[in-house]
Amino acid sequence: MFAPRSPPSSDEKHVVIFTIQAWGHARPMCAFAAHLTKISPGIIVTFLTTFGFLERAKAELSRSFEPGEEAYAQRVRFIALEKVEMAVRSDALDEAVTATLKKLVAEAEIECAMTGRRFPPITKPRGVILDLIARKPIEDLRAVPDLKIYLFYPMQLCSLFHLCGPEHLGGKGSLRLKSEEEAARTGRPVREVREEMWCNRTGQVVRVPGLPPMHDYEYFPQVESRPHPTEPECLSVAYETLTLPDAILVFSTESYEAEAVAAVREWYGDTYVVGMILPRGSHASSTEKVQSSEAAQIEAFLNDILETSGKESLLYISFGSVYWPITAPEKLWAFLDVVMERDIPFILSHASPWAQVPDTVKEKVQAYGKGLLSPWTPQQVILNHPATGWFLAHGGQNGIQEAIAAGVPQILWPFSTDQPPNAVHLSENLGIAYELMEVRVGYGLKPIYRTGKSPVGTTDAVREEAREVLSKAFGEDGSRKRARVLELRKAIRAEHEQGGHARRDMLAFIASL
Repeated sequence: MFAPRSPPSSDEKHVVIFTIQAWGHARPMCAFAAHLTKISPGIIVTFLTTFGFLERAKAELSRSFEPGEEAYAQRVRFIALEKVEMAVRSDALDEAVTATLKKLVAEAEIECAMTGRRFPPITKPRGVILDLIARKPIEDLRAVPDLKIYLFYPMQLCSLFHLCGPEHLGGKGSLRLKSEEEAARTGRPVREVREEMWCNRTGQVVRVPGLPPMHDYEYFPQVESRPHPTEPECLSVAYETLTLPDAILVFSTESYEAEAVAAVREWYGDTYVVGMILPRGSHASSTEKVQSSEAAQIEAFLNDILETSGKESLLYISFGSVYWPITAPEKLWAFLDVVMERDIPFILSHASPWAQVPDTVKEKVQAYGKGLLSPWTPQQVILNHPATGWFLAHGGQNGIQEAIAAGVPQILWPFSTDQPPNAVHLSENLGIAYELMEVRVGYGLKPIYRTGKSPVGTTDAVREEAREVLSKAFGEDGSRKRARVLELRKAIRAEHEQGGHARRDMLAFIASL
């Protein structure tokens, strides 16, 4: 795809992108890379990824280009560095990222470790965009001269303050220093102390810009269901990581979280809030279907539901590619029982490697006739289909952006990181979603600050809440929430137009290279 080239022109800019192996991180970066090449034709992008995401990322990139825009697409090179099993990152991957970037800076040839394909030297990069989790590569590259380092924050901006911010903005400050001091005092392993400090919640009231007050444990309503250890391992040192790059790149908008945007600019300084960037090519849907082996079956199912049950009748359920209610999966099956009880058509995606669907559930869904289970779904195809009425999700930033873009309101079942603050923001601040409370476990069963009530947490309580929420969602209250989603979508779209805030920040980012 990338032939040998003549010496670079003076206006050519090379940017390197790396995200961890989490589709909610990689997917928006694919759209961002395409957007960059179309806004600034002098941009070349080298996209570093994993074996598991190489082909999927290529397909995702192609969704943003129209026929005749092949020249733009050819300015993005994909390089797979490592195979990562059942995790979002690894030390070997971090080392490969650093080694590859040093080769790129030296204008040397690089090789895709998965395909063996060699890529010829090109002009050295002016900037590198690294995932928040990629702390080690960020540290290693700080000494490289004339290379700007941008940190990509892939989550809701409000969540940045408590997860990674200073204490005066509701954060924990330097957990690294605190854990090292405690480990030195007690003789315990630093990693053990750090994880304990990250996970231990005392009930302290957290006040961050852009959100109602919350108890600290409300940021972990499914704490027992954390699917991998990288969360405390990586995010507990994120406060220091934020001090390393030259600027932060955020995929959000002022229309979505204006107070948080203003606060982070005042605290951090150089911040580019570049908008909610999604694939918009004329064949975006058809290319997404390629990523799911069951896409044809899913589309036929959606069309059948549209004909038999009507517009906005279907509930789409997905917890993304990582999360799943591991500790209490029976709560999901209880909720699904109510969905079928109310004769609501649904699609359930179970993409997480921790997802297990019992045979009894499969048999029940098959007998029901209006449900479909799939290990990987073309999410935007489903959300944009006229049959889809509601989206039950974990509240990750990627899915929220896709739902808003499709005009679909949500029912939220958050787990951790930015999902709980997103759920509060959408349900309380924006009024475009419902948050489920009875599905909580662990810390999540403690009193909720904004209501003063504690969830009961039984499967019977889940069924009762499901009946109440679904009744509202598919009634007049749900219609009002849908109307507000459409208003928000209009405001967000305006930010990407000439003179809009997101467009301004995108151009400012390009100019900073």
